[in-house]
Amino acid sequence: MHHPLRLCCDRAALVSNYRQLEARAGTRTGAAVKANAYGLGARAVVQHLLAEGCRDFFVSTWWEASELDFLPEGTLAVLHGLGPDDQPRPGVRPVLITAEQIARWKASGRSADPCDLMVDTGMNRLGLSLDEVSTADGLNIHTLHSHLACADEDHELNATQLARFRDLRAAVPAQRYSLANSAAIFLGEDYGFDLVRPGLALYGGMPRQEARGVIGAVVRLEAQILQLRSVVPGQSVGYNATFVAHERLRAAILNIGYADGYLRSLAASGSARFGAVRLPIIGRISMDLIAVNASAAPALREGDWLEFDFDLEKLAATSGLSQYELLTGLGRRWQRSWT
Repeated sequence: MHHPLRLCCDRAALVSNYRQLEARAGTRTGAAVKANAYGLGARAVVQHLLAEGCRDFFVSTWWEASELDFLPEGTLAVLHGLGPDDQPRPGVRPVLITAEQIARWKASGRSADPCDLMVDTGMNRLGLSLDEVSTADGLNIHTLHSHLACADEDHELNATQLARFRDLRAAVPAQRYSLANSAAIFLGEDYGFDLVRPGLALYGGMPRQEARGVIGAVVRLEAQILQLRSVVPGQSVGYNATFVAHERLRAAILNIGYADGYLRSLAASGSARFGAVRLPIIGRISMDLIAVNASAAPALREGDWLEFDFDLEKLAATSGLSQYELLTGLGRRWQRSWT
């Protein structure tokens, strides 16, 4: 089946990012593959990283875990733990996050099986409070986790959480201890402990300025031209006539829109390219369509392909979206391929 949208992923860049992060961390390196591996396709990402020796993968839910049923036993953990309606899978570890989940795990008769534990050290999101850690007594804790709230900034809370996590390591027996995400890896090896859990940086995102020149782009977006049309001065393009031509131009209408994750807030700063020629977006981004000013590329024809600028750091800075939103918002209509 023909797809008019192509999400082209670079395996060499993914692997290079993994190796760079592993070298920076100076410790064992896993991979967050939740949200369909941040939009790239979890099955393919896991297969590529498995081939490189990665043996620690993290998803959010048991539904996501079911999509990765080919993984070796003991290599996958579910970050949202074990809810009342969840059906745990043998060989997959829950990351228990509340006293209620710990009680549920113990009541299941599996308290001797390996599980992970998340303890909140200052983010006030997921995890046991420091006062609740004693409820985990008797568990076979494989990996004890926490998560930094401000790792992408030089914030005093980073050092506070690091100190609290060191205290946890001294007080709570576990096989391994893990604190760092992508951004925290660039805070230094003190944050590495036994395992780091990068996500964004694996896929080409820049979690901190120290990642520039280290992390490479993994994703390219390409869309096919549906129609080419002439627009004369005074005519508008798109909904609500927000763009009015001041000179004659040639517009290319492309098979991509906000339903595909290319959101309306990108209209002012986004653009497509034909080779080295930049073609700015004109008018509003629709659900399925985008118009670009193609006057600078007279050789274009209906059915040709254009590449969209997808520099995550720059688009985030100009659009108000986060790099995470830009990646995870890429919808299911893209044909995902690896080169």
